[in-house]
Amino acid sequence: MVRLELDQVVMRRMKEDDIETIKALVKEGCEGTENRLILHILTRPLCLFILAVFSSILRCLVHSFILALAIPVFLLIVFLKITMPRSTGVLGSSRPYWDYVGSSYRGQQDETLQNPYCRISGKTQGTKKQRRRIGSKDKDKEISSEKITAEREQAAGQVWVADCEGEIVGCIFRESETRPGVRRICRLVTGCWYRREGLGRLLVQSLELKEREAGVHRVYAHVPYPSKVGEAFFRKVGYLQLGEAVDEEEDEEIKKETPERGFMGYPLTKVFYKDL
Repeated sequence: MVRLELDQVVMRRMKEDDIETIKALVKEGCEGTENRLILHILTRPLCLFILAVFSSILRCLVHSFILALAIPVFLLIVFLKITMPRSTGVLGSSRPYWDYVGSSYRGQQDETLQNPYCRISGKTQGTKKQRRRIGSKDKDKEISSEKITAEREQAAGQVWVADCEGEIVGCIFRESETRPGVRRICRLVTGCWYRREGLGRLLVQSLELKEREAGVHRVYAHVPYPSKVGEAFFRKVGYLQLGEAVDEEEDEEIKKETPERGFMGYPLTKVFYKDL
């Protein structure tokens, strides 16, 4: 575990040369999530019943009991692996994939989030000099030559990265506006060496502050269903899980937000929300 000075963290928009680093960070952060989601689906009572029925049918055709039991499970796992949406770790998005290039920032000067720890320590927040990211010059040139329309950029959403002395130590994905006054956090990732240092809380609260100033009144967060850590984290920062509040039935807006569902309609995410 590395000690992280939060007052030295600059939270800025992702740029194109950060994309490979962000993808690697997301892949590291969601390692095992897909397998846990598959295990969650396989252990649902209805799914177990269907597997048992198919195993019984195969038992009449296959003489081996083990094969009759294993074949349906194996085929279902392969099916789920192929059809599991957004296996790269960005769950909860209304789009079938995350547009990394479209959500990249192209301004001359970095767009940053306010870091409250800078005020506490008396330090001024500035943009750190970035290190060279993964990828060759030819690849960077190829990416930067892609034309991005204003419509695509607006629909792509935003990715904010936590930059500490040129190293990206975390990121948060915010989907584009789908309903007025509402925002959705699709993914929050911190580097494995910088967890339990308050970085995730800093990213979420700084983004909330920016959205509140923009007139947003509610933020949703989608957490992978088996993630107990993600659930505990969002509860700590003041979020409620969908269905917990007693007055939700009278809230028409909250009914529009539903968890992402997979095979046989089983939920893949838990939905949390917070009124700003």
